[in-house]
Amino acid sequence: MDEIPADEPYVLLEESRELLPAGPAAARPGPRRDQAVALGWLVGIWVLLWGDLSWGNLLAGLVIGAAVLLFFPLPPVTFGGRLRPGPLLVLAVTFAGELVSASLHVAAVALRPGFRPRGAIIAVPLRVRTDLNLALTAEVISLVPGTLILEVDRDRGVLYVHVLDVRGPEDLTNSRERVLAVERRIVRAVGSPAEVRQLSPEPVERRNHP
Repeated sequence: MDEIPADEPYVLLEESRELLPAGPAAARPGPRRDQAVALGWLVGIWVLLWGDLSWGNLLAGLVIGAAVLLFFPLPPVTFGGRLRPGPLLVLAVTFAGELVSASLHVAAVALRPGFRPRGAIIAVPLRVRTDLNLALTAEVISLVPGTLILEVDRDRGVLYVHVLDVRGPEDLTNSRERVLAVERRIVRAVGSPAEVRQLSPEPVERRNHP
């Protein structure tokens, strides 16, 4: 057996009797934690859809979320991130503000006599292409009035978003930036350190000289 460095932790595998470096895989959370996280998000989405935070809605969300996970099992989506209270609060407050602002805008468009708003479909490639980030970003975008997710390209990490009241190229650019801003807030709130680093744009020298 090769000499083992004394300053590096190792894990002994029972079957092969090999010593491997102890890393994130050795401390990977089990499926119960993943299911608990999924159930929490399902309950949160249920409460948001009803728009009423009450014990009845929380209980109904728990029952329906547990039934969905039991009878309609989804592909395993592991959660390797961290819950950060500060960015999580920023995500919630910003979402509430966008919800009110978008609702007022859609109401103004609907009540404007003789006005026919133009819609558009835009493709927005996300920077963090995990299933969890795709799902969370798509859910938050769909809950805001005036935007709707039409399709998710899981392999390429692209969201196809329908936006309302498009008057020019600037509106398309602003809509893409809003989607990426939602993704940034979500990743900073619940993403892993590696996923947070993916949000930073590459230096110009690195992009021009791969």
